[in-house]
Amino acid sequence: MSVDNDETQQRLKAAVHYTVGRLCQRMGEDHRREFSRQVIAAIAETAFRQCDIFAKDLEAFARHAKRSTVSSEDVKLVARRSTALSIYIQNKSEELNEEQRDLKKKNAGKRKSRDTEEESRE
Repeated sequence: MSVDNDETQQRLKAAVHYTVGRLCQRMGEDHRREFSRQVIAAIAETAFRQCDIFAKDLEAFARHAKRSTVSSEDVKLVARRSTALSIYIQNKSEELNEEQRDLKKKNAGKRKSRDTEEESRE
């Protein structure tokens, strides 16, 4: 592993640790509980390792399909073992698809109005 890669990994780990700490703090306040530093570190390390596994699986799924890009279907496949995560990702995927359809409709409408303007000028 190169120095830059190692540095990037350390920064990512620090970001995950910070985020887990904030989430634990927020949950602790909501439920009147405290999380020890060791527990926060263990959760952060587990989350980081799981993300690494997900990333490797996503790359493998794309490679298996002879693609160089990970697709939303690959992400859904990775999440298949967690019902809650799978439902969340499915809902987000549908939201994104709907947004893309709306953008296409909006752009198509703009093109039609431009074409109409050009025809009226002629």
